[in-house]
Amino acid sequence: HEREHDREMSELAAKHAEEMEKLRAELKEEQRHLLDELQQQMAATHRAEQEQAQLQSQTLHSLELEALRLTLNNMHTSQLELTQSNLRKEKETALMELREMLNDKRAQEVAILQSRQQLECERIKEQCLKEKEDL
Repeated sequence: HEREHDREMSELAAKHAEEMEKLRAELKEEQRHLLDELQQQMAATHRAEQEQAQLQSQTLHSLELEALRLTLNNMHTSQLELTQSNLRKEKETALMELREMLNDKRAQEVAILQSRQQLECERIKEQCLKEKEDL
């Protein structure tokens, strides 16, 4: 009875050891599977974080470029307005100078014409006097 009990105990111990080995193998397989899954999730999370960081970087870069474009556009507009203002002032100055020059020329021409008219009047008077004396 004792031998049979020992044999049953040996069988149970062997069966127990076999089941334990089987469970260890299953546990190792499950751990490997879970580890693979975790690594895949971590890689996917890392990729997503990298993509998000790249997208944020691109967005920031785009915003910086837009800000620079707007600044440049404003500077260009200001420069154009300043140039227009300067050109308007130059035009006004040139027009005033031309007006003064034309007025001076007109005054000279009027003076010349008055002088000619006066000389012509004097010549006609002299001629008239001469004709009176002749008569």
